[in-house]
Amino acid sequence: MVTISVIVPCFNEETTIISVLEAIKRQRVDGFDFQVIVIDDGSTDQTIVLLREKKNLYHNLVCMPENGGKGAAVKAGLAEATGDYILFQDADLEYSPDDYKHLVMPIASMDADIVMGSRMMGGRYTRVVYFWHKVGNYFITLMFNLLNNTTFSDIYSCYLVYRRDLVDHRLVKTRGWEQHAEILSIAIRGAKKMYDVPVSYDGRTYGEGKKIRGHHVFAVMKMIITAKFRR
Repeated sequence: MVTISVIVPCFNEETTIISVLEAIKRQRVDGFDFQVIVIDDGSTDQTIVLLREKKNLYHNLVCMPENGGKGAAVKAGLAEATGDYILFQDADLEYSPDDYKHLVMPIASMDADIVMGSRMMGGRYTRVVYFWHKVGNYFITLMFNLLNNTTFSDIYSCYLVYRRDLVDHRLVKTRGWEQHAEILSIAIRGAKKMYDVPVSYDGRTYGEGKKIRGHHVFAVMKMIITAKFRR
């Protein structure tokens, strides 16, 4: 069996966290186990109460003493992970765990080191949301591919899966939105086989709780450039 450590950071997600974890619990993929690690990033709503009532939905629960941001929560989750691979799962239902079977297929069939779930390859559905988000994603993906000689179609999809031994979590320096680019930049250095697979996307609006903003693209671009030349 191949074990996938599913990292689920959450902050004030009382309306969706249980639904996400129940969806993960339903996933059955031959040859794979899912180790679910939930990190509550100092939530001030009922998130932590709900999590403590539903201990059967996860293997590890990490409670941050205060809100440190998604990157801090991710680092705390990575420290607990023991699986062969890491998979990131947002707690807001923008991405469906029903796509896990697609994400792990290149691992089962092609011994993939990295699999990226792409919203640009024609999943079952993609919600129409913000034009400038798509433009920003296009530019950071293009920059990443130019600097690293890769052909990813959507590097800022939540659904990044990578072989755990490719990234020493203790060496991950950032805690902001640019952390995703840092982790991917480190992972590709030792990866031999990398794949994109299509995933569906039900993006939220700002009114529904979406947190990333346009200005975050500058930190991401800086990280892509910095990570290329950092060893």
